[in-house]
Parts: sequence; structure tokens; C-alpha cells
Amino acid sequence: MRIFLGSAAALLLLGVARAQGPTPGGFVPGQERPAGDPVQIARGGKVYSVSCRSCHGADLRGGDMGGPNLLRSQLALSDRDGELIVPVIQGSLQASGMPAINMSTEDAKAVAAYVRSVLATIGTQGKPPATGQAPPDVLVGNAKRGQAYFQAKCSGCHSPSGDLQGIATKYPDPKTLQNTWVAGGGRPRRGATPGTSAARAVTVSITQPSGQTVKGRLVRIDDFLVTLQLPDGTTRTIRRDGDVPKVELHDPLKGHRDLLSVYSDENMHDVTAYLVTLK
Repeated sequence: MRIFLGSAAALLLLGVARAQGPTPGGFVPGQERPAGDPVQIARGGKVYSVSCRSCHGADLRGGDMGGPNLLRSQLALSDRDGELIVPVIQGSLQASGMPAINMSTEDAKAVAAYVRSVLATIGTQGKPPATGQAPPDVLVGNAKRGQAYFQAKCSGCHSPSGDLQGIATKYPDPKTLQNTWVAGGGRPRRGATPGTSAARAVTVSITQPSGQTVKGRLVRIDDFLVTLQLPDGTTRTIRRDGDVPKVELHDPLKGHRDLLSVYSDENMHDVTAYLVTLK
């Protein structure tokens, strides 16, 4: 997800705001908004982690896939109720390089609410905790409940003695660990081509009426065309006419995306509390 920015305009507003003094939502006037719905913001944070984080980064400052810094985006700074961000998510800037993201309008508005909630912290992030108060702890869940939830929802694909063995050692910071598993394995390494990680790539199998089958990494699909990257690195586009040819997708992160509408904040914190025990 890429929301394009106007850096000069944002910096101009920043200078005006500083001249007038700090404001309740941060330094920029566009951030003066009523507090958002905590439930909507929490949902938006989960959706952002799965669908937007790889491009825009966990902190909205830009990710490995080249998305811009949303903290300096005039469009994001001006959004009040999703009226600017949601159309971008739905494809209004495809001609500028921001692809449409497959998510419901409700999820898109939740992402917008989450982005606004982060922008509202500008000017307050990095401050030490109040004197005599400990910094907030991400480990607020119950490890036993997390283990039970893991066994019910996750054990079909993951194993504490297999792919998750030592995950708490690999990610010793609980917040990083939580962000990683919610996003389905974390961001690809810097410099990697989007979607080329074998563990994360969406693959497609296309079967023609003749029985000929073509397989590869999915590049793009819509109601009329499907484009895939073949094993030799070349791309091929095949026209679709309804159900012909037969197109089968395999998305290794589908289970994580499906869970976004199922698990609660408590479930997420409980699973994190369990995963930190897997050293």
C-alpha cells in the first residue's frame, strides 16, 4: 500500500504550526481530530500489519518495498474520516504506482483510522515514561490461553518444535515478535523483489481446456487477465473468460489474513505471551 505525499506542503504546514505553538493532535493542524474509536484503530493496525507494512514500514516511515513515509504524507495528514486514504487503498492512484489493495471498505477505513492515530502521536513519541513509572509492557497476555489458541488455530501450519523452534530467541523483543507473527513472518529482506520470497509468494496454477498447465508466481490477477512470473524469470499474461482457464491460487499468508477478522486483541496478546516461551 503506497499513499503518496507532498513533502514541501507538509513541511510548510509544519513550519506554520511551530510558529503558532504545539496543538493538541501534534504539530500539524491537519492532525487536530477527535480521538478515534479504539476498536477500529486496533483492527486497522492488524490489517495494516498484513497488507501495508511491507511497503510503508512498521512505523509508517517507509518499508523495504519502496513505499513512501506516511508520517510526511500531506494526504494522510489531511484525512479526517478515510475520505482521502480509502480511495487510494481502492486504487485511485494506480497510475502513479500505488496498486489497489484487496480489502473491504470497512477494513480500509480502519487502516485510515490507524494511520491517523499514529500521526496524532507526532511530537510525543520518544519521550521517556513519567518519573517513577515503568515503560508499557507488550506482554499483557496469558501464555496458557495463548498456547490453547495456537493449538486450535495455528498448529495445522506451524509447530513449536518445527518452524517456530527458538522463535523467541530469533526475535527477543516481544513487540517485534508480535508484529512478526501477526504479519505472517515479517518483512522480506532489504533489496528483495516484492513477492519473491518462497515462503511468502502467492503462486498460481493455470489449467487450459486442453489440459496444459502453467505454474508460477502471481504478478497480477483481475476478472479478465492473469499475469504470472515463470520459473525462468519471464512473465506471461493469459486472458480469462469466466472460469476458463481454471485458475488456482495458493497464498501462504491467507491463514493469517483470515484470522484478522477472527481473533481479538486478547487472542493476539495471549499468543504473543505463549510464543515468547519458545526459546
